Amino acid sequence: MPVQEGIAMPLGPLRPSPLVEQAADRLRHQIADGSWPVGTKLPGETTLARDLGVGRSTVREALRALAGAGLVRARQGSGVFVIAVEPDEDWTARLRRASVADVYEIRMMLEVRASELAAERRTDADLDALDAALAARDAAFAALTAGAPAEPSPETSLQASSGTSSGTSTEVFIDADIALHAAVVGAAHNPVLADLFAGFVPVLREGLLDLARLVDVRRADAAHGRAAHAALVEAVRDRDPAAARRVIEAELRRTLSGLTSR
Repeated sequence: MPVQEGIAMPLGPLRPSPLVEQAADRLRHQIADGSWPVGTKLPGETTLARDLGVGRSTVREALRALAGAGLVRARQGSGVFVIAVEPDEDWTARLRRASVADVYEIRMMLEVRASELAAERRTDADLDALDAALAARDAAFAALTAGAPAEPSPETSLQASSGTSSGTSTEVFIDADIALHAAVVGAAHNPVLADLFAGFVPVLREGLLDLARLVDVRRADAAHGRAAHAALVEAVRDRDPAAARRVIEAELRRTLSGLTSR
């Protein structure tokens, strides 16, 4: 790839504030807007420092930040080169940027298989956890229906750590619902599945809260939700992977339909 060198437009001096962040942002902008395409050799530290109005140490730290984001790479004896126009993004950041419907489709793939594995691998301890989670969901739904404030149960600890509940009845119910699904995933005894599900929780929680603001959760869940979740627990108890798959797939499709029709 041919080497290009030079600044396409004046960078301009920076305003007082965290100078390294400002310098990194300014350089990142030059890359993102195409002024410095992939393959371009960046100007030297002295030139960048002069154009930005900062010291060379600030430029050095800014370039280090860009390298950490996967945008540039230093070549010994040659300089610093642009290697990408978009920064690397960790999994959590990618999930937060995704639409809840997209995340939900992946959740369906994950949970359908997890429910089958749970039915095949569940232990007596898993059944105790599932029964407790179902009871907590029922209690949260009862509080929601009664319009009374609900207290988070121990089974909602996963949600408390990754999507803090303010304690409203709707939030406690949604946290209890997610905790039941997490118990099913846990019964699959695959730590990678469990970690993936935990990563989805914050985005799922926000999407379900948004949905709850638009629909009558009490009526919707009374019509179908409780029976479906109880049937899922029984399918796992009966070691019936096919039944577990049918129940969870139908339930998640119902919720996905609600999310995509908002």
